[in-house]
Amino acid sequence: MIPAEFDYAVAGSLDEAIQMLVDGGEDAKLLAGGHSLIPLMKLRLAAPSLLIDLRKVAGLGGISREDGTWRIGALTPHTELEHSPELGLASTVAGTIADPQVRNRGTIGGSLAHGDPASDLPGVLLAAEGSVTVQGPDGQRTIDAADLFQNYMETAIGPTEVLTEVRIPTFDGWGHGYEKFNRRSEDWAMVAVSALVKQTGDVCEDVRVSLTNMGSVPLRAKAVEDALRGQSLTADSIAKAAEQAADGTDPPADLNASADYKRHLARVLTRRALTQAAGLT
Repeated sequence: MIPAEFDYAVAGSLDEAIQMLVDGGEDAKLLAGGHSLIPLMKLRLAAPSLLIDLRKVAGLGGISREDGTWRIGALTPHTELEHSPELGLASTVAGTIADPQVRNRGTIGGSLAHGDPASDLPGVLLAAEGSVTVQGPDGQRTIDAADLFQNYMETAIGPTEVLTEVRIPTFDGWGHGYEKFNRRSEDWAMVAVSALVKQTGDVCEDVRVSLTNMGSVPLRAKAVEDALRGQSLTADSIAKAAEQAADGTDPPADLNASADYKRHLARVLTRRALTQAAGLT
């Protein structure tokens, strides 16, 4: 389909982009890579009156390490994450997003700000207990991952704020695993699971598990984490803990899978992701 009519502007600076959001009102939207927003516009599920292109705003790209944290500019494309293996889980997950064309244009900031519970990177941020930095007319603030995703495609980012940076702990000494199930490699995940594991010998010191497309927002599998923390990491203990992966979830049924099938996938994929993260494969 053809999108509804809209105005288009290219911001030359961050301050200019913020002012355009203020002047444009609630129907003004930011354009980063466009691979989340444009499909919705083509289906007329979104009809912004003004698109504000961020591509010429300086200082919103790149990856750096500082005091045990990765700082990632909001306009950093997925392909740069994919080819930065030192990022660990974020790099692995970025390499599974859609296809090379999308990974070269789509950005981490655009994906997180969009807040689609079926997209890959929100689950990474949640599992990592990372945060985002946003800037608006009233200045800069930080939003923790646990507070960022509020409802289906709704985030805590204000209508006149721009996401500028993503921060993720480096997780030195942790293992990670990622499992995603979809019909075609370029499709959204029916279900996906991100896992991070820190262990001493065979004992699990800490563990993080997040679920993608198992509710209106990405979710932490707290029951799984509680079952494994402080326990020996074996195939049996992981399998037993993974049986609790779907506890408290409300996955949306769709043309691809029923809610019950998604719960089944969550259990299977959690077991596989944790087995990878524990180095038991």
